Amino acid sequence: MSTDAASHSSRHPTDEHGRDHVSPADIALGVIIGRTSEYFDFFVFGLGCVLVFPELVFPFADRLTGTLYAFGIFALAFVTRPIGSVLFFRLDRNYGRATKLTAALFLLGGSTAAIAFLPGYATLGIWSIVILAGFRLLQGIALGGAWDGLSSLLALNAPPNRRGWYAMLPQLGAPFGFILAAGLFAYFEGALSKRDFLDWGWRYPFFVALTINVVALFARLRMVATQEFAQLMETRELMPVSVFELVRTHGRTLVLGAFVPLASFALFHLVTIFPVSWINLFTDRSVSEFLLVQGAGAVVGAGAIVTSGLIADQIGRRNTLLLSGAMIALFSLSSIVAPLLFGDSLAGQTIYVIIGFGLLGLAYGQTAGAVASSFGLQYRYTGAALTSDFAWLIGAGFAPLVALTLSSTFGLAWVGLYLLSGALCTLAALWIDRRLEARYG
Repeated sequence: MSTDAASHSSRHPTDEHGRDHVSPADIALGVIIGRTSEYFDFFVFGLGCVLVFPELVFPFADRLTGTLYAFGIFALAFVTRPIGSVLFFRLDRNYGRATKLTAALFLLGGSTAAIAFLPGYATLGIWSIVILAGFRLLQGIALGGAWDGLSSLLALNAPPNRRGWYAMLPQLGAPFGFILAAGLFAYFEGALSKRDFLDWGWRYPFFVALTINVVALFARLRMVATQEFAQLMETRELMPVSVFELVRTHGRTLVLGAFVPLASFALFHLVTIFPVSWINLFTDRSVSEFLLVQGAGAVVGAGAIVTSGLIADQIGRRNTLLLSGAMIALFSLSSIVAPLLFGDSLAGQTIYVIIGFGLLGLAYGQTAGAVASSFGLQYRYTGAALTSDFAWLIGAGFAPLVALTLSSTFGLAWVGLYLLSGALCTLAALWIDRRLEARYG
């Protein structure tokens, strides 16, 4: 066997006909790496909205108002994400999934890395705000285009009694991405003086996003570019369809699917981005130390995601979502009685983060699989992407802005009420669509 042939064989096992074979392990690895890069980009921007942009881009406003302005820009990417999905579906149909992914991930990584060179308001004036908003809009478009169908393919290739396990694997990208982003910001914020951090230290996490996205791109292209992958996607009918056709035939499913994950999506930024803003604005606690606590919470969240797969394989995906939604509702009720973060209590803040990440992992671990299973094979690729886009927009995009506005105006208990509304939406959507799991598996 030649060197090239041996190398090819080690990269992609072949079947008896000599064709490339894409194993579930390969798909899982590609999905996790890809999702980690995407979440890293978004968490880096979110942390920048708390620690950097209020002073760099909005120095004319007080710290609270500047943070609210930054959270407004943060939400823009969730508005343009569905637009990105539609635009890149066309690119997928005309030029193939490999071209689509390459363009999307370079746009995502390039937009994030370009922010590292952003001059502040003192240099560019209002154009600094415009440029930041423009890059954020591009991030959202790129994330919509980064949908590759790998998670759906992974779930469809899973044994019937292991679907919960395989459905949770892509979700691990969220805690992994947060750990990377929080770790970098914790290091530079803690090791540098405030002047050096605002001058150049914050730029490094944004700059390395391009490298991380390139690594993720090659990890995914390693499968997407193979003939076997294309055959699997065609066999499973995981191909883009017309959005108008999807809305016409599955409009109700699209709407219900967008509300199913709201409990986890509302909690998502209430344990990641929002608490950092509260700590930074209203307490004397070290931000870098709190980011490390959140990193530990993310480890707990990753373990809870894995646990969700085990539970779902025993009691079903829908029952797992009902259980986690009810637990988030109880958590939100306790937060109303004893306001989130327990004021200035370091122990209370830590407990909130750890429990919050645990509940987030349990709920978030099965949301993607449940949403995708609501669509028939022909519509699953496009339907799962758009449902996820709208769920993020409704449940998470404005969460930091709403939570900080409510807490700073009316008190922390109102954040618990906001979270409760998300949990009730999830429980109501699951009650309305009782056949969520049974319809297509």
